[in-house]
Amino acid sequence: MSFSLLIRHATLPDGRSGLDIGVRDGVIAAIEPNIVADAATTIEAAGDLVAPPFIDCHLHLDSTLSLGQPRLNQSGTLLEGIALWGELKPHLTVEAIHERARRLCMWSIAQGIGAIRSHVDICDDRLLAVEALTALRDEMAPYITLQLVAFPQDGFLRYPKSRENLHRALAMGVDMVGGIPHFERTMAEGTESVRQLMAIAAERGLRVDMHCDESDDPLSRHIETLAGETIRHGMQGRVAGSHLTSLHSMDNYYASKLIPLIAEAGVSAIANPLINITLQGRHDTYPKRRGMTRVPELMAAGVNVAFGHDCVLDPWYPLGSHDMLEVASMGLHVAQMTGVAAMRACFDAVTINPARAMGLTDHEIAVGNPAHLIVLDASDPIEAIRTCAAKRAVIRAGNIIAAAPPRRSIVTLGHQTSTIDWRLPH
Repeated sequence: MSFSLLIRHATLPDGRSGLDIGVRDGVIAAIEPNIVADAATTIEAAGDLVAPPFIDCHLHLDSTLSLGQPRLNQSGTLLEGIALWGELKPHLTVEAIHERARRLCMWSIAQGIGAIRSHVDICDDRLLAVEALTALRDEMAPYITLQLVAFPQDGFLRYPKSRENLHRALAMGVDMVGGIPHFERTMAEGTESVRQLMAIAAERGLRVDMHCDESDDPLSRHIETLAGETIRHGMQGRVAGSHLTSLHSMDNYYASKLIPLIAEAGVSAIANPLINITLQGRHDTYPKRRGMTRVPELMAAGVNVAFGHDCVLDPWYPLGSHDMLEVASMGLHVAQMTGVAAMRACFDAVTINPARAMGLTDHEIAVGNPAHLIVLDASDPIEAIRTCAAKRAVIRAGNIIAAAPPRRSIVTLGHQTSTIDWRLPH
């Protein structure tokens, strides 16, 4: 027996340890202790965590790395960010969008991300972002999976050519349908936009991921319509509601009715901890709302909850390195999920749960699945989040495509030199 790659003495996210993982022809061929076999390449995990790649199921690749163009967001609000993006759009080129998005994808790969769902603005009649990102999706396919959402940033009903542009974008190869009902002119038009977009997706057999209720307004309840339309069209398991920040501000009675409806509809909830707590609550004094949706309550109800990064160095967020462990850490802190099971659930929210939201059925570490793996400089998921663990090896179809040394520090005090290991003993 021989393998192209053999990872020895791995610990898996479910707690199993001392396992060897054998890879052949880009596929996981064996997972068992003490495999006796030759291998072209061997990685000694030495008890470190081997996990599925991270997934960012909510990102905007068309605007990424555009910070400061044409100027900085001084108020820090969602609406100023949208206005700034509107000012920049006439000056965009296919080449500029492609170059920025490709650079971000290189960051992503180095951070152990194996798949990204990106929303693509279709309220530019030239559809430059669609052209750039569909080309990038094909170019990067050997290294990272990109899934593209047709996103009417300026409103499906509010922007006159959104319907026409949506169908053009889908014809150009965009994968699925998006929306932004809370940005329509009225609540009624927001509701109608959800109905129309869901009908289009159902007719075409496409998945849906809709920006929903990214607002502090507790009366912004478009997720209710999205869940209802999901059931009506029989699209359970194929729809996601992103942000859902108004749920943070809703009264508990209404939330107790809404959350079971989301669960019944099989709608995934995608929170974006870094951005939600930065953009929301901007009009508050004190106490100041943080805006992230009710993650523990949604999870407890059986809703598939995933975390996204959303923005990296763009008009909405002036920070970010596209490390999903940073996202998991922020989500853990804001949701006060410090129990052992809760912290592990936050790791799932950047690995297994987003795969489910994206319809990726072969993401878990199992014999027969593609050998997409990351080796982390940590002994378990909690330690990985705590230390923002280095990605020792990023593996795609059995090939190592990125690597980093363990994070250790050398400290010299007087004549004494010590090596600091940030991890807990195994």
